[in-house]
Amino acid sequence: MAKTATAEAVTGKPLHRTLNDTPDNAKKVSIGVLQACLTDAVDLYNATRQAHWNVKGPHFAALHALFQDFYGRLAEGADDLAERIVTLGGTAIGTTQAVAQGTRLPPYPTDLQDGLGHVRALAERYAQVAKALRTGIDQAAEAGDADTADLLTEQSRAVDKMLWMLEAHLQTRD
Repeated sequence: MAKTATAEAVTGKPLHRTLNDTPDNAKKVSIGVLQACLTDAVDLYNATRQAHWNVKGPHFAALHALFQDFYGRLAEGADDLAERIVTLGGTAIGTTQAVAQGTRLPPYPTDLQDGLGHVRALAERYAQVAKALRTGIDQAAEAGDADTADLLTEQSRAVDKMLWMLEAHLQTRD
């Protein structure tokens, strides 16, 4: 299993005092995992907004609405990740500068306009985020933080569903 950075290594900040009885080591591992997922979630949110604002073509109305729904869901998910970080005694970091520096996603192309081009670009990123969430589930569970693993499982299901909806636009009968 890949090693995860500690909370302090990721955020540069020590844990805050809390009565939450999750073991300190589990807190540190989980905060590192959660922060990485939060960074990716904020980046994916921004990529989805970029697609929403700039989509063109025959699928405009449906995709414009779909992307708006998705970035709304992503915003709620990012908030849940950030609040779990703080619940564990960490500091959630979501500034534009931190996200740009820490994202694991490739830069979203700003020259896209074609609806299906946006769908393809987003599908790749949603798949990457879903995979990272599943890795995080394993890391949090291994560290002994079932609650964080559960939160990441919930997020994984949501991102998988959005990925399925994106892929449905790309699939044809063979």
